[in-house]
Amino acid sequence: MNPNKALWEKGDFTQIAAAMRESGAALVDAIGVTPGLKVLDLGCGDGTTAIPEAQKGAHVTGVDIAANLVAAGNARAKALGLANCRFQEGDASNLEGIADASFDLVVSIFGAMFAPRPFDVAKEMVRVTAPGGRIVMGNWIPGDPTLVAQILKISAAYTPPPPEGFISPMTWGVEANVTERFAAAGVPADRIAFLRDTYTFDFAGAPAQFVDAFRRFYGPTMNAFDAAEKDGRTAALQADLEALFAAQNRSTAADRTTIPATFLRVTVSR
Repeated sequence: MNPNKALWEKGDFTQIAAAMRESGAALVDAIGVTPGLKVLDLGCGDGTTAIPEAQKGAHVTGVDIAANLVAAGNARAKALGLANCRFQEGDASNLEGIADASFDLVVSIFGAMFAPRPFDVAKEMVRVTAPGGRIVMGNWIPGDPTLVAQILKISAAYTPPPPEGFISPMTWGVEANVTERFAAAGVPADRIAFLRDTYTFDFAGAPAQFVDAFRRFYGPTMNAFDAAEKDGRTAALQADLEALFAAQNRSTAADRTTIPATFLRVTVSR
């Protein structure tokens, strides 16, 4: 199996996505999704941004590599009566079957950044975007002190080194890399804009319970715990993550965890 597909089909990311709904909808508001717009939501999961886009009246196609998340997205759209939103399996590195210039807006929020072959990802996003259209990405930033970058940093300390040739998804959070990748796809630098933005996780439980959700349902964290267990370091990893989540929690309620995380918002104008 494709290792990226295996990673995102491991666990159940919908359990993490439940804490991301409100910020997903707010981001859709911010990027200006309007009725009738043809939108491709790439690395869509179960529809954290795709569902709000459809609720705005856009015609949305969600593409994700994980079959379980595609099924969950289609179930959510059906339950909400959104005939203008459909989800299908696909690889951001190779959008086979999607025609050139077929979307007004391509959105990928913490999705396409995890696909291998980043230059191919940029090329495919540009290819399927119509002239005059836009590409909007949300990418985590390497070394950033906020939640997700630190989860991935801690997890990396407990896992074996990646295979030779592996390109970290976090490289999408570096402006120079983004510019280089889209330049190779034919987009001039002056057509690319960057903004530091905030995404808030809102979880119905204490920080330690949120850590438990990541341990049970989030592929990269699950892999870290699998590796830590082999080395007898499970308790240390658990303690590191619980300390991180507790330190970053902004909620004053004992049964709520609210954690803001900084990301790089990229807008490419075609």
